[in-house]
Amino acid sequence: MAGSLEFIKSASGTSVSTLDVTDCFSADYDVYKIVTSKVDLVSNGYQRIRFISSGGVDSSSVYDTAFLELTAYTGFSSIRFTNDDKIYYWNYSGNASSHIGGSVLYVFNPYDSSSYTFVQHQTVSYENANNSLRGDKGIGVQKTAVQNTGINFFPMTGNYDNIEVKVYGVK
Repeated sequence: MAGSLEFIKSASGTSVSTLDVTDCFSADYDVYKIVTSKVDLVSNGYQRIRFISSGGVDSSSVYDTAFLELTAYTGFSSIRFTNDDKIYYWNYSGNASSHIGGSVLYVFNPYDSSSYTFVQHQTVSYENANNSLRGDKGIGVQKTAVQNTGINFFPMTGNYDNIEVKVYGVK
C-alpha cells in the first residue's frame, strides 16, 4: 500500500544530555517519519539533531536550517542557519514540569551515500515563559553525501528530563 508506515524502532531517555537512535535507517526506505510525543526539558531552548554514520555523529559544519516560528503571543518570524554543525528545530519551551510538545520529522534519503539528507519538520509546543502555544515548520539539509544509519537528538542547553522517539519507514 503506497504511503503506509512501518514501525522500525523507538528510543527513549531519562535525565540525558543526548539521545542517539542508532540503526534506524537502511536501504529498505527512502523516506522516514520520526515522531516525538514526549519531550521534557530541564531548561529553555530549541532542540537539535545531527546524523549518525559509520564514522559516528557528524558534527561538522555541513548543515543548513530554515524555519518559521508561529507564535501565538507575537508575530511570526523566520530563522535560518547555514554551514552550522546541527539542524535546529521544534519544541522551544519553558521549564519542563510537563510534556511540552511534539514533533514530526520527515527524513529523506538518509541511507543513500550519493545524495544529501533532507529534513522537513513541524511541531507544536507550549512556552511556559509566555503562557502560550507555538508552532514551528521548517526544513534542513546535511550537505554531504554519506550513508547515515541513525540520528542524534540534543537540546540547546541542559538535559532532557524525558524524551521518547519513534521511527517509521514510509512505503
